[in-house]
Amino acid sequence: MDTVEIVSSLAESSGLYMLFGDMGQALMLLISLVLLYLGLVRKFEPLLLMGIAFGMLLTNLPGTGLYHPELWDPARENGVNIAEVFSHGGLLDFLYIGLHTGLYPSLIFLGVGAMTDFGPLLASKKSMFFGIAAQTGIFCAFLLAITLGFSGSESAAIGIIGSADGPTALFLTSQLAPHLLGAVAIAAYSYMALIPLIQPPFMRLFTTKREREVKMEQLRVVSKQERIVFPIAVTIVVALLLPTVTPLIGMLMLGNLLKECGLTDRLSDTAQNALTNVVIIFLSLSVGATTVAENFLTRDTILIITLGLLAFIVSTISGVLFGKVLYRITGGKLNPLIGSAGVSAMPMAARVSQAEGQRANPSNFLLMHAMGSTVASIIGSAVVAGYLLAVFG
Repeated sequence: MDTVEIVSSLAESSGLYMLFGDMGQALMLLISLVLLYLGLVRKFEPLLLMGIAFGMLLTNLPGTGLYHPELWDPARENGVNIAEVFSHGGLLDFLYIGLHTGLYPSLIFLGVGAMTDFGPLLASKKSMFFGIAAQTGIFCAFLLAITLGFSGSESAAIGIIGSADGPTALFLTSQLAPHLLGAVAIAAYSYMALIPLIQPPFMRLFTTKREREVKMEQLRVVSKQERIVFPIAVTIVVALLLPTVTPLIGMLMLGNLLKECGLTDRLSDTAQNALTNVVIIFLSLSVGATTVAENFLTRDTILIITLGLLAFIVSTISGVLFGKVLYRITGGKLNPLIGSAGVSAMPMAARVSQAEGQRANPSNFLLMHAMGSTVASIIGSAVVAGYLLAVFG
């Protein structure tokens, strides 16, 4: 082989040569840089967006062999074979196993549970109804997705974006429509980051100034016994009704029990910090790995992002409207703004309710009431996900 042939062979085997032959990959690399900018400079959910964007960068660099989408195609003759992944997979394939099996979202819920205070929910039982009312957007987007030609399992994965609960969305999508994982994840976490921009206009549109000014009574003190019994009881009840959601609810409640019992502070601290941080790295890289050009650069991605936004808006509006109903029932003692916190984006949605309440009445303090709605929605969205998984799984 002469020098020219050697140089030619090296050139043809380079990633740069391959990139010029696939403009789809080049465009995906550009999108990954845009997402990195949003995470680094604009600070949009940087803990997750950074990993997703860098995973997208790695998976679309040609010739690296880090991720093989064909190994994860459920339509293959023998389905997904984990043994084959270990034999022929790359680094991102190995990390993706945790997402494929639902391990990462469940471990994230363990950390979320250890960070969550269910006290506001226990102190005000009506908060649970906000967690239910704000799930309306899920079913609205689901029905629209069916109308637009998506399958039942794909529509369920799209609809769950309306819950504004990232781990739940990833868990359900990884089980029902893994090829949509990248689009669903980016939509879900982008809208969670944009809550302070998306929610307030609709909160003000559907409430009067008088309603927004309502000051609510301070919540009662919740006993330690209630705090300990609650996670155990919820796990048993939900698991008996919807066994499919047990991985999420079980880990969420275990994390909360570690926090509330007062005997396992070290474990609670690990779940909140070290473990959660490690899982976030693996989870975000795995999600980014799925954003190969043939799956992401499609009409479906645009529809998913649009339907996800619609689901999120409808969930916000339905929570506020239900709040207006309770405002009437209670004789004007409940501020409808806490209904918008019925989406699962904790604690940002509650902070938005607090900010809007203080904007109308500087002496207003709605944060703890809104937190009750938010933590109720975490349970509610997991239950909805369990139902959809039982129907379409």
